[in-house]
Amino acid sequence: MSDQQLLERITINSKVMVGKPVIKGTRLTVEYILNLLAHDATSAEILKEYKGLTQEDIRACILFATRALESTIFMPLTVEMA
Repeated sequence: MSDQQLLERITINSKVMVGKPVIKGTRLTVEYILNLLAHDATSAEILKEYKGLTQEDIRACILFATRALESTIFMPLTVEMA
């Protein structure tokens, strides 16, 4: 599946979840899925919990976040002293 096809699985609608990016046809936000992954949930566990969700949906969330961060500059949370 191409990047474009994956990204088409993510939608933004101001009337759904306050305009946060969601997996098309659901109310599951990209943020929520990434948070599950960050807290050690496996893709298999997420897919088991949310019937109808696919591995491609999870990959789409990761790709969407990657693309969103490409042009973002972050300041470090802590300053390291040499």
